[in-house]
Amino acid sequence: MFHPDHGALGRSFPTCARAHSFDKSRNVGIAGPGIEIPLRPFFGTLGVAPVPAVGRINDGPPGYYAGNLDNKDLVAGDSYIPVQCRGALFSAGDGHAGQGDGEVDGTAIEAALSGKFQLIVRKDMKLSWPRAESPDFIMTMGFDRDLDTAAEMAVREMVAYLSGAPMSRDDAYMLTSMAVDLRVTQIVDGVKGMHALLPKKLFTQW
Repeated sequence: MFHPDHGALGRSFPTCARAHSFDKSRNVGIAGPGIEIPLRPFFGTLGVAPVPAVGRINDGPPGYYAGNLDNKDLVAGDSYIPVQCRGALFSAGDGHAGQGDGEVDGTAIEAALSGKFQLIVRKDMKLSWPRAESPDFIMTMGFDRDLDTAAEMAVREMVAYLSGAPMSRDDAYMLTSMAVDLRVTQIVDGVKGMHALLPKKLFTQW
C-alpha cells in the first residue's frame, strides 16, 4: 500500500493497496502473473527507549535508539543497540516478508510475523549507533535527512569498528573502500538510512 505525499514519488501516485499471496512451499510471494518475489522475513522495527530526557516517542524516524530501520539485511543474527535507560524497553514489530533496498513507496510485503529473541546486555561494548552481525556480515548504519550524511555516518562507524590492533585507522578506511558494500536502507521514514556490509569471510586470522 502507498498513499500520497509519502515515498519517493508520493506526489505522483494516489493511494493504492494490494494483497499478495504467498507460496510457502517455494518460499515466494506472488506479485502478479509470472512475478515471484523470494520471501526473506524480517522485522522492520527493532528499538529501545531513547534517553530518559526525551520522553516517550514512536518508532520513527530511526536514530541512535534504532527504531523503524526497515533494513532487509537485519535477519537472524545479532543486533547491537546502545541501551539508553534502565530496562531498555526493547520493542520489535513491523513484520515484512520481503522488501527492496530503499522501500521507495513506504511499504514492503507487509506480513504478520512472530519471532524469538534472546536479549543479552553487553557491558563490554560502547556504541553510539546501532550495529549488527550476521553469519556472513558485519553491518554499520547511518541515518540522516541527507543521504550523503547518512552514508558518511555508516562509513565512519565501519572505520571505527575496524580500527585498532592490528589495523590502523588509515588501513581501516582503505579496506572499507575496497571491500565494504554501501546500501540504501530506506528513503521514506523521516530520515534516510544507509548501511555498510563488511564480509566476514575476508578475515582468515581474526
